[in-house]
Amino acid sequence: MQALGIDIGGSGIKGAPVDIKTGKLLADRIRIKTPEGAKPKPMAAVVAEIAQAFKWKGRIGVGFPAPIKQGIVMMAANVSQKWVGINADELLSSTTGCACRVGNDADVAGMAEMEFGAGKGQMGTVIMITLGTGIGSAIYFNGHLLPNTEFGHLQMDGKDAEHRASAAARVRDSLSWKKYAKRLNKYLNEMEKLFWPDLFIVGGGISKDHEKFLPLLELNAKIVPAQFQNEAGIVGAALFSQKR
Repeated sequence: MQALGIDIGGSGIKGAPVDIKTGKLLADRIRIKTPEGAKPKPMAAVVAEIAQAFKWKGRIGVGFPAPIKQGIVMMAANVSQKWVGINADELLSSTTGCACRVGNDADVAGMAEMEFGAGKGQMGTVIMITLGTGIGSAIYFNGHLLPNTEFGHLQMDGKDAEHRASAAARVRDSLSWKKYAKRLNKYLNEMEKLFWPDLFIVGGGISKDHEKFLPLLELNAKIVPAQFQNEAGIVGAALFSQKR
């Protein structure tokens, strides 16, 4: 069985068809820059453009950087505030002409890792952290998701943690990997105090450079890179399209 997975981010929108029984991408992914202002209609048009590029007619799963309840966007941090209150399922379905199901981006990335990747078979508490424009979080306990957590907004040095420890913050502040690891370690220590996880999984585009910063972290829990790296969101979104 196949589904199209779309991963919407603050800087780029990526998609590819996925074999949901294996988690493998069935074609090279397409990435299009997120339209300036990240408003609903232009972003929906990009999702439709990706679907059309694959001549897609079936189900589409979408990971979106916000808490989503019954398809409705509840808040917006790294996209336009105009998204708040919009039924993203309906907007994307009408724009693409395909049945779309939208979920929180970190939740669906975690779904891919728990089903096929670094979290497969892991019991206890697993926290997926996605490091990109912001920080996404997903918490799984014995394989079950606690949806729509937003721990990228945990306070750190008087600011949201994602403004201090995201991948974008590392670039913005021109941090060395050592200095970045120190910030990230501070954030993850706070997460440990709150949840005492058994495993952290780190995803997002920065995960391809995991050997440059993960070994510098000092945590109680085991921490590993996402096996799907920056494709976890695409794979997880495709899986999410099928779940009810």
